[in-house]
Amino acid sequence: MTVSDRRAGPYLVVGLGNPGAKYAATRHNIGQMVLDHIAGAAGGRFAAARRAQAVVLEGRLGTPGSDARVILAKTTTYMNVSGGPVKALAAYYDVPPERVVAVHDEVDIPFDAVRLKLGGGEGGHNGLRDLTRALGTKDYLRVRVGVGRPVGGRDTADHVLAPFSTTERRSLDLLISDAADAVESVVLEGLTAAQQRFHSREAR
Repeated sequence: MTVSDRRAGPYLVVGLGNPGAKYAATRHNIGQMVLDHIAGAAGGRFAAARRAQAVVLEGRLGTPGSDARVILAKTTTYMNVSGGPVKALAAYYDVPPERVVAVHDEVDIPFDAVRLKLGGGEGGHNGLRDLTRALGTKDYLRVRVGVGRPVGGRDTADHVLAPFSTTERRSLDLLISDAADAVESVVLEGLTAAQQRFHSREAR
């Protein structure tokens, strides 16, 4: 990511999660972990947003001449009320819903896999449900980061609000890196090309 300008219409890339140290390392916050990875690779720092409960980092993904302007955003509200801040950011930066990219945990996808789509249902994900309500449409982009379903009868809410297992943590950095690459791919190459690239991968 390089220094931003305002010549091109931006993408708003939102990492969904809950605020505070209690939730920082949980499965539900992997979307924010992905944005932290992108920001860290660029040497950028998040700052408080104007007119929204969020922190943002403006920049560009890609290389000069083939790049795209992005606003990385992490809401500072709880997951189930994240739609309001995203709507406010989209209005402030003049970003239409089809250029909003939600990066989030997905229990219907196995751990270690990344999938992408435009629109569709929320699958019981409270962050997505509130985002759909606030934007007034389901037609925004999603980078779905697999965290797998709970085992042994564990409640889904307990599963996503818990830290990754010892086994999962061994490959968590690679999963986060893959999801960051997926964000860049969908922004720079378009959804279809990004799906072909990431959906064709075999589970590791």
